[in-house]
Parts: sequence; structure tokens; C-alpha cells
Amino acid sequence: MTPPKALLSWSSGKDAAWALHVLRLAGEVEVVGLLTTTNTAFDRVAMHGVRETLLEAQAEAAGLPLWKVPLPWPCPNEAYEARMAQACVDAVNQGIEAMVFGDLFLKDVRDYRIQKLAGTGLTPLFPLWGRDTAILAREMVAAGLKATLVCVDPKVLEASFAGRDFDEALLTDLPPSVDPCGERGEFHTFVWDGPMFRHPVPIRRGEVVERVGFVFADLVPL
Repeated sequence: MTPPKALLSWSSGKDAAWALHVLRLAGEVEVVGLLTTTNTAFDRVAMHGVRETLLEAQAEAAGLPLWKVPLPWPCPNEAYEARMAQACVDAVNQGIEAMVFGDLFLKDVRDYRIQKLAGTGLTPLFPLWGRDTAILAREMVAAGLKATLVCVDPKVLEASFAGRDFDEALLTDLPPSVDPCGERGEFHTFVWDGPMFRHPVPIRRGEVVERVGFVFADLVPL
């Protein structure tokens, strides 16, 4: 029997990338695209601040088409929800049956996603839900996932962590109050290699800047 088709909510970070890897190993659904919100004012991934050119390089490395949902800046919640609702309609019209999320343990976020997908024809899937994040983080690193911290919340994590690689040394250095996967928004990552990619995404590190209360480490495609 042909597995149901799914879109993966793609932030450009490690949890979404690991969800793709896990689903491909299980073979129970077929991920047919990466759904990403982009900031049209800056040509970057919303929240993570990653350049769209790198986002496109990730999709190519993953061998999947990219579904961009362009958002204005600033973006009121009504505009976000309207554009995401249209993306869901488009997905169902193309025979897609599920939407995958890399959420780990924030129940309010999971409940919000379930609520917004109710009645759309898309089933929400959470393949990483409930995993111990300390174990999960080291499992990612051990399997060869390569990522860099591109956004740090300096209220909870020192700004110097921006631009560091997500590796065993970083996990050792994280304060006990910070989730090893950054699930509470302490940090966000960009994945540039791993078992979910056919080849690495070549990058170099650019400048580190502080904007709107966050510290961003810019990555530049090679």
C-alpha cells in the first residue's frame, strides 16, 4: 500500500531535519515537500533569520520541493493564519494527507497546531514528541547531524553561543536551565549536513548582530 503523503513544517533547524530522517527510516508516510514561512522584507526564514538561498540549498540537499509561505513584515497573526490556511488548502488539493512537525514537548504549541489543522483534511504528525531532549540531542550529533546556532535569546543564553556548532562541546557547555534542543526558544539552528541530506550545504559564518531582542549569527552560502 502506498504510504500517505505529508508536508514537513520546515524551520531550517535540527528538529525538523531529524523528523525527516526519522520518517524516512520508518517509511510509514512519504514526505513530499518542506513547508517554510519566509520574511518577504528580508528574504529570510521567519524567526531563524536564515537566508532564502540557504533554505533552497537545504531543500535541494534533501531532494524535496520547497513550499514557501511568504509573510509580510511586520506580520499580524491574522495574516499568518490566513496564509497558512491557504497552504493547507493547496496541499489537500495535491493529495497530501498529513502535516509533520518537529515539536518535542510544548503542549500549548502542539494543541495550537492540532486546532488549526482540524477540518483541513490534514492529519498532524509529531514523530519526535515526548523524546528525552538530552538523549535526543546527543543522538542527532552521534548520527552526523551538523548544525549551527543562528539565533539565540540572550535573556536565557549568553550571546556568545550564537554561531557555535551544535555538537558535543556545545551540549556540555549549555547551562542546566537551557533545554539541550532549545525547545523553549533558547536557540535556533540551521542544519547544513546530516543523514537526511544527499550532500552537505556549504556555508561560511558571517557577522553576528542583535535585532529585536535576539542575537543572530548570519550564515553565507559558499
